[in-house]
This record gives sequence, structure tokens and C-alpha cells, in this order.
Amino acid sequence: MALSPTISRVVDAKSLLGEGPVWDDARQVLWFVDIKAKRLWQYNPATQASWHADAPGQIGWALPAKGGKLLCGLQSGLFVFDPDSRNFEKLMSVSGEPAGNRLNDACTDPWGRVWFGSMDDAEDAKSGRFYMFEAGAIKALGPSQIAITNGPASSPSGDRIYFTDTLGKQIMVAALSRDGSLGEIRPFADISADFPDAFPDGPIVDAEEHVWTGLYLGAAAARYSPDGKLVEKVALPARDITKLAFGGADLTTIFATTATKDLDDSDMTANCAAGSLLAFDLGIRGAPVTLARLG
Repeated sequence: MALSPTISRVVDAKSLLGEGPVWDDARQVLWFVDIKAKRLWQYNPATQASWHADAPGQIGWALPAKGGKLLCGLQSGLFVFDPDSRNFEKLMSVSGEPAGNRLNDACTDPWGRVWFGSMDDAEDAKSGRFYMFEAGAIKALGPSQIAITNGPASSPSGDRIYFTDTLGKQIMVAALSRDGSLGEIRPFADISADFPDAFPDGPIVDAEEHVWTGLYLGAAAARYSPDGKLVEKVALPARDITKLAFGGADLTTIFATTATKDLDDSDMTANCAAGSLLAFDLGIRGAPVTLARLG
């Protein structure tokens, strides 16, 4: 079913590759990144104010963490960001990653573990894979040999975790145990069957355990039922939709990041909101984001 909510452009970020929106419940703000511009953005819906900090490298994601800091994934590893001083401090590297790779997307599960992926910065070699960060250590866990990873995305109950192979146009799922172990990784949704010309980007899971994905080259976001069936589609005024996040006081505002890096002048004319942070409301509630545990 196609849905047609009112779409607002809330931040004219002019992002090359906007990504990773995440709601910070303690501050009541949204964080998102522009990977290629090396920027970490904050947006406050109450005041409509926004600002950005320059990161010391390509920044794939930022997650609210215990202690009031943010845990961030940069090309060279994991960093801690202090919103008060706006400084980045390196925490650790990701061992074994090829020099041409970078970190791309992430989530926390209900226990505060951080799941993230790596990818080939040239978007070509199948050198990307997924990791889990817990108790100050990084463990390779999940699918591997993927050119562009996206997600992971944990279900609110913590019993499932989703992984996206963007160029393969597949979303995968695995059972997730309380101890962090994974069950069999199996297909969840074949995006090529529903959107032949689009690519699945960042996934998230709402409070009803439905999976949302941004559609790169698809000018839309799609919602899938827990059994992997397409149930809703929302058209958006930008061609390249990267990821969604639920936010606001009641977690019913849906934010969407967008990109411009693959658009020429004529594409920009046809996609007036490209590079902006978008927002809309469908009356569907998201799930609270668990704070990342740094150690």
C-alpha cells in the first residue's frame, strides 16, 4: 500500500552521503552523518536548530552511549565523541580491515552491544563484513564478503537481527540470543523482486517488529512485515534515500537521510530535497534506542 504523508525538509544539510540517523532520547535530538563530507550533525526538532562537527575522517555512524558521549564509526576505527567539547577521541582500530575499507552503518541491540559493518569505500570489492562490539572488544560476527554492508538492525525484542547486502539487493535475518550469539543467517526480503531498479540501504525495525529500508535510486522507503512481505511504501522527494529513524517525544516522527553524491545537475533539479534531512509522520511508533556500552 502506498502512503502519502506530508513530507518536511527539516535540515538543508546538502549532504553528499547523508546516513545513520538515530534518536537521542536523553537530549531529544537527532544525530546523523554526512559520510563523504566527514560531518556529524545534530538536529533539535523543538527549536529547529542544527549544527555539525567536523570528524577526523569519513564517519559512517554515531550512536548515543552511556555517560553522555557518542560512539562513532570512522574509516580508521571506533571513536568517542563528546557533544560538549565537540571533540573526537579514538577508542580502537578494527583489526584486519583492508586499507580501502571504511565503516558504514550500525545499531545497538537491547543489551547495549553495538553491531556494525565495514565496506569497500570504492563500492566494488566484496571486502566488507559485520562485527559486534562488546565489553571493549570487537568480534567478527555475521555475513561477510559483501561490497556494501548496511545495518545491522536489531528487533526491539532482541530476538532477531537484520543484515543488508546492498548491491546484492538482499536483507538477511538471524536469530539473536541474549548472549550475543547468532542463529542461521537466512534470506528475509529480496528487494529486487519489489523494486527492480532500487537498492536497499539502511534498515531499521519499528515497535511492531516491521522492517523499514531506505531505497537508494528508489525515491522511497519501504516497510516489510516480520515474515518479509512488502506492506507499505512511502514516496519521498529525493532519489537516493539512505536510512530512516524514529524520533520525537512519542517516537512517531520518521526522519530520513538522503544523498547527492551520484546526482548530476539535471538530477538535482528533479530531486529538490536531495541532501536534506526529511521528516514525516504515519502514526507508526518506533522503538527506543538502547545506549551503547563503551566498556
